[in-house]
Amino acid sequence: MPIALWALTISAFAIGTTEFVIMGLLPEVANNLGVSLSSAGLLVTGYALGVFVGAPLVTATTGRLPRKTLLIALMVVFVIGNLACAIAPGYATLMIGRVVASFAHGAFFGVGSVVATSLVPKEKQASAIALMFTGLTVANVLGVPFGTWLGQSYGWRATFWAVTVIGVIALAATAVLVPRSQGGEEANFGKEVRVLMRPQVMLGLLMTVLGFGGVFAAFTYIAPILTDISGFPASAVSPILLLFGLGLVIGNLAGGKLADRKLMATLLGSLVLLAVVLVLFGLTNENKIAAIIGVGLMGMAAFATVPPLQMRVLEKATGAPNLASSANIAAFNLGNAAGAWLGGVTIDHGPGLHAVPYVAALLPLAGIAVALVSWKMDARPATLARTERTTPI
Repeated sequence: MPIALWALTISAFAIGTTEFVIMGLLPEVANNLGVSLSSAGLLVTGYALGVFVGAPLVTATTGRLPRKTLLIALMVVFVIGNLACAIAPGYATLMIGRVVASFAHGAFFGVGSVVATSLVPKEKQASAIALMFTGLTVANVLGVPFGTWLGQSYGWRATFWAVTVIGVIALAATAVLVPRSQGGEEANFGKEVRVLMRPQVMLGLLMTVLGFGGVFAAFTYIAPILTDISGFPASAVSPILLLFGLGLVIGNLAGGKLADRKLMATLLGSLVLLAVVLVLFGLTNENKIAAIIGVGLMGMAAFATVPPLQMRVLEKATGAPNLASSANIAAFNLGNAAGAWLGGVTIDHGPGLHAVPYVAALLPLAGIAVALVSWKMDARPATLARTERTTPI
């Protein structure tokens, strides 16, 4: 794979660490800032909503910039946001820092996905996306467990200081390794929006929301599930999250390889696997060994969905690759926000923490239904192709 892909991977590692590490630190943040666990969980929701808003907005307003210039600028914003988190004196300023950092997230992965696919032959494009997203998975293998340990040992602000340093390293890697030949294009925002309105593109975005909504409904509250239900001490959360990260690596790479061969079969199969794993985790998480296995399987199932979901939208959004890719990253994070919110509602106003995995499983189940509808539309190529060809662009 081209060396430029590794620059994208390093940046994805930095972004993934700051996105996911907060889950392992929710009890520490809640206790330190004097807020409830569900309020601390809104730091996940706020970040995800920032990505949801920022991804298409930033992409739409920066379409004329060379892609390398845009990627560098986004990493600068990322560093500033995490620095603000590190020095935040209270909950409100911490939330602001999270949202600032989130504005870099969606556009970076959106534009980065386009750059990644442009660097390799068509038959390797899903694998190229998977390699970039490997940065997210490695963040969960190394960055999140280390960040959780660091925050538990030296205070949660120490974690954000560390992420800021990683961000600076990622910024330098992007500046040095990404080729300038990946230039900007004249953007026609109206044209790209019309492409996004195609039925198959909208269904692809909905699948993304539902799939990752299920992941985050459960994973946002993984620390209290492991301590309050499974009976682990807080110090065990970090090494258990290491297994989640290993699962992400396996699932992400496998999802990319399989999606290069049979895209829709892989997409549907990964959603089925995710729903099954969430239900099994709910049934078995009172047993420590089963809970550990369940966390690893949850990571594998979660990121097996990422390459096929991203490729599905890119495949159906020909003519609007930048905005479509960023819109799908936004959809991932709308799912994150909705899932985190749904998990909090389940805890505060529903059956409680023990029911979170079951409620989470309802979302990928809905995603399976949407995937089947979309796949059935593929079976009517003449009608659908005629509709998409005649879409005014």
